[in-house]
Amino acid sequence: MKKWILLAAALLLVSAVLSGCGSKASGSGVITMRLAHNQSETHPVHKSLAEFARLTEEKTGGEVKIQLYPNGQLGSEREVIELTQTGAVDVAKVSASALESFSEVYSLFSLPYLFDDRDHYYKVMNSSIVDGIYETTKDIGFRGVTFYDGGSRNFYTKKQAIMHPDDLKGMKIRVQPSATAIKMIELMGGSPTPMSFGEVYTALQQGVIDGSENNETALTDNNHGEVAKEYSYSEHAMVPDILIMNQAIWEELSEEHKKAISAAAKESSAFHKIVWEKSIAKAIKDSKENGVTFSNPDKEPFQKAVEPLHKEFAKKQSTAEYYKRIREASEGE
Repeated sequence: MKKWILLAAALLLVSAVLSGCGSKASGSGVITMRLAHNQSETHPVHKSLAEFARLTEEKTGGEVKIQLYPNGQLGSEREVIELTQTGAVDVAKVSASALESFSEVYSLFSLPYLFDDRDHYYKVMNSSIVDGIYETTKDIGFRGVTFYDGGSRNFYTKKQAIMHPDDLKGMKIRVQPSATAIKMIELMGGSPTPMSFGEVYTALQQGVIDGSENNETALTDNNHGEVAKEYSYSEHAMVPDILIMNQAIWEELSEEHKKAISAAAKESSAFHKIVWEKSIAKAIKDSKENGVTFSNPDKEPFQKAVEPLHKEFAKKQSTAEYYKRIREASEGE
């Protein structure tokens, strides 16, 4: 019964969105946009999106307002991307992995060990390389606006630390619905199990999966540390969250509003870097107090296991140019 009530509530929310997104409030000249995402109000991403909303209103003199819809209220990441395409949702924060099935170039961000370290990651994410990627989806209804750090993705399991790819053999590991992430686990010897993020806790608890891979906040904000007690720093991926906006709505904005929203987005991304680092430190501290053990495996065996993926991305037409530019950026300028 509860399930149907929640479904009905979600449908009512979507119905409200369909009737009013992207339109000016009657007689006021104020543009109100709805922003959907799947994290809780305590998550650092939500705090950064709230800062984006605040900055947008401030920089537009109250002429553009952003309403936040957290906790997946308006649907899964794939669903809100589709709603953003049609203009039913104005803005959405989604993982770059979720964008992979809409634009193949986004699969780059799921490529394990694409970035050498965090300095390399930030250098690329704040460069014209990513600005070009944001533009690739204009023809299918939306554009990228900015990114939010999603940290490094690492393995966490119920019983056994993952110190070598061999440790993954026979283990069912949850991955995002990404062909690249699925292939990564296969190359490392595990059994990839794609599922939505909201299903992970129960799947771990019931033994449907043996582990997952994500940043440290999953242990605390989503309580995965209650059932998964081994966290292993494979640091196999740094997948950013991407803020996307409906293309038609973007084009309808005045140049002043575009500049203000772009500036607000960029500043909220910088704000997020600070919030994120504090949240990670707290997540580690709280998880240790909750009995989670943190391990630091040698990354070289993991990197060797996924070399075939790098060769594939270096040759594939949709990713070759961006792959080359991202890898070259690691060499310094």
